[in-house]
Amino acid sequence: MALSQRLDLRQTQTLVMTPQLQQAIKLLQMSNIELADYVDREIERNPLLDHGSEGGEDSGEAAAAAEPAPERPAPAAEYTGTDTFASSEHFADAGNAPLDADYGNVWDDEGGGSPGSGAVNGSGAANGVDYGEAQLGWSHQGGSFEEDDRSFDASLSQRPPLRDHLMQQVNTELTDPADRMIGAHLIEYLDEAGYFVGDLAAPAAQLGCPEAQVARVLKVLQGFDPAGIFARTLGECLAAQLAERNRLDPAIQALLDNLDSLAARDYPGLMRLCGVDREDLAEMIAEIKRLNPRPGFAYDSDPVQPVTPDVLMRAGPDGGWALELNPETLPKVLINHRYYSNVSAGVRVKSEKDYIAECFATANWLVKSLHQRATTILKVASEVVRQQDRFFVEGVPGLKPLILRDIAEAIGMHESTVSRVTSNKYIATPRGVFELKYFFSATISGTAGGDAHSAEAVRYRIKKLIDEEKPDAVLSDDRIVEILRQDGIDIARRTVAKYREALHIPSSVRRRREKGAGF
Repeated sequence: MALSQRLDLRQTQTLVMTPQLQQAIKLLQMSNIELADYVDREIERNPLLDHGSEGGEDSGEAAAAAEPAPERPAPAAEYTGTDTFASSEHFADAGNAPLDADYGNVWDDEGGGSPGSGAVNGSGAANGVDYGEAQLGWSHQGGSFEEDDRSFDASLSQRPPLRDHLMQQVNTELTDPADRMIGAHLIEYLDEAGYFVGDLAAPAAQLGCPEAQVARVLKVLQGFDPAGIFARTLGECLAAQLAERNRLDPAIQALLDNLDSLAARDYPGLMRLCGVDREDLAEMIAEIKRLNPRPGFAYDSDPVQPVTPDVLMRAGPDGGWALELNPETLPKVLINHRYYSNVSAGVRVKSEKDYIAECFATANWLVKSLHQRATTILKVASEVVRQQDRFFVEGVPGLKPLILRDIAEAIGMHESTVSRVTSNKYIATPRGVFELKYFFSATISGTAGGDAHSAEAVRYRIKKLIDEEKPDAVLSDDRIVEILRQDGIDIARRTVAKYREALHIPSSVRRRREKGAGF
């Protein structure tokens, strides 16, 4: 076979990601808050862009009468993003529909925002300490296990950092300079929850002092405010708080020494260990639940920030729904054509002309991209609302299975575009504030070829069955499977167990033991 050189002409199609296209994709997946920050940076960089505000026309005419100056006159093009509405005539009237006010924080285990709450709740244990909250059945809110009845303004008040608060007490309570140095050093061994991590040998070796002296200083630090600080175990933390309340008696100390049995809900065994009856044990458990297992969080934890919705949904006059972008967070961008004309007419250097032309092209592209972003978000949100209309009438049981492909095919867009639109975007509905991703869930098949069911609705159904069970008829996972299959839901026992554990619901054995003991 002879080798030779030749020229061939081939025609192929490839997708070239231009910088403008890449930036448009980034704009699409930004929330309104992130978009406002981006627009602010663009306005600082581009002299032809302005913020939209009332009264801008008058200030612009005044500036037009003078020579070109940093204060630019009013623009001729504007984008606000608040004049586009999307509605549907096929939705049921939800004006008088009951709201699922008790739905609350059921689905926090999957990392989503809690429906109807308007806030994103996070969870996570401090490093190195197992506080056993899920096992003990506590409901932790902002560093306390009892319901917080403070006002919203009070909850946002700033406390001094935990370490500064402890250093003030070290300087006040410890008079010996060596003890003060040890105390300041031990503060660095605290984790974010206020627990002392590690052993006493390490700080003793670093400071060159006896380990007994370090232990003595640590004992003093454990009496500092907040109560329970510098504890090394959960039982030690709770015991310090009970001692401050003068509630640490031998019976409750025995309960703290057997927290594993409490987590397992072995109430008959606890009554024998503590030497108390059922009523006294219930009172001690209630006392423990009112304590704070993470005392450090009361100082260094940031307040939960409310979610700002990107899309607003309201009932339309025709019985349907009307959607619009939130005007409170959507930035207004103005292109200053008069300033562009004045500046471009006065420049003579080619580099300056190129710079002005580039700024003008970038400004036009930004306004066009923002308009396209608003149109896309409204189109996707409208289709989601249309397909999930039963949810807004019936609540969680009306949630239908939905995937990105369903929305993409309905509106003629790619799945990746729908995914970017629904990420970090929230919609305010009559039932609360939801992330758009919330309306997409896995599919669970129906029995005998029936309609499929949403995994979210099935989880809600499982929780409702368990909440309504009677003490003498606790439902096992197998029994729940039978009930769900009678309702047309084809589900396996392991799936029921997985959903139950995700909802932090104990097994039927533990529930039967707990309800049988009267707790």
